Amino acid sequence: MTLRAPQVKDALSDGALTIDDAERGHCLSAPYVHWQCARNRTELGRDHLDIVFVHNPERSEGAPYEALRDAFTALEAEAAAGTLTAYGVATWDGFDTGTLSIPALNQLAVEAAGTRRHHLRAVQLSVSLVTATAFAQALDGTGPIAQAADLGWQVYASAPLFGGELPHLATRELTALLRPELTVPQACLLAAASSPGVTRILLSASTPAHWAEAQETLRSPAIPVPTLRKVLDVLASD
Repeated sequence: MTLRAPQVKDALSDGALTIDDAERGHCLSAPYVHWQCARNRTELGRDHLDIVFVHNPERSEGAPYEALRDAFTALEAEAAAGTLTAYGVATWDGFDTGTLSIPALNQLAVEAAGTRRHHLRAVQLSVSLVTATAFAQALDGTGPIAQAADLGWQVYASAPLFGGELPHLATRELTALLRPELTVPQACLLAAASSPGVTRILLSASTPAHWAEAQETLRSPAIPVPTLRKVLDVLASD
């Protein structure tokens, strides 16, 4: 999990984090995962967490799957204790680079739980018209999004507007291909949400009006797969 400055001092003091991990800014060790889960419960005022994401395992020192094995074992213990319902893996480009795969993550969770009824139930990855590798694969029923969906996992699409940059990169012509009546940001957002297999969209909004606009957009009918495929083909040829 990525370390944030306010947490580091407390984690070091509690013995949940080593100095090396603190300096690296990332840790997936079992002690730190347990510590972070307990901290989250305290901060939320709850004795139970719905879902915890293991962030950016590709940043782990050494083999990512070995780091994930420790994290998954800790999270399965949290689930067995009744303090956690499910956990997921969040990555920016781990699937695109081949560092991670859905079958390997699933098998690792089976081993950590000692049963196929494990609690790994979600993945989070970037899905947009810019970061479109997994998006394009999903249109053909392949790749990590389709594989996760086949397992019944939730798929969280992060950065659907590419950190707010996509509306400035896209054109009205592109929007016309997607859905002419929408604004550029709306069309780009709906495109990501229309990816087969995507179940959740992660989005920040700068104003309540932008948030309301996003909510309205996501209530619109999905953009058909042939249209999405055509748009991605156009972008790929640019």
